[in-house]
Amino acid sequence: MASFPIPHGMVTTGNELHGYRVVRTLGIVRGITVRSRSVVGNIGAALQTLVGGNITIYTELCEKAREEAFELMLQHAGAMGANAVVAMRYDANDVAEGVTEVLSYGTAVQVEPA
Repeated sequence: MASFPIPHGMVTTGNELHGYRVVRTLGIVRGITVRSRSVVGNIGAALQTLVGGNITIYTELCEKAREEAFELMLQHAGAMGANAVVAMRYDANDVAEGVTEVLSYGTAVQVEPA
């Protein structure tokens, strides 16, 4: 089965996609990435904590990890023949000291305009 890119607008945290009806549920899809902070990044973040406010080094790391997990989930859904994902969520767990797993998951569906 051919895999087509799923537009970001066809992903929702809700159980339905406004303006569309689910015609087929294909199952759970996920994207997982595991990231670690570098020594240089930890030093930079430690310096930022002295000043206070947003720790931009960690913010950027988290954003990149979530985006990668999200894109992997969309690839998984597309490979299953989905054109949308509903009930999408993120989760994160520490795998080891300084190593975090980021998971993006949801239900792959085929939808058509309502």
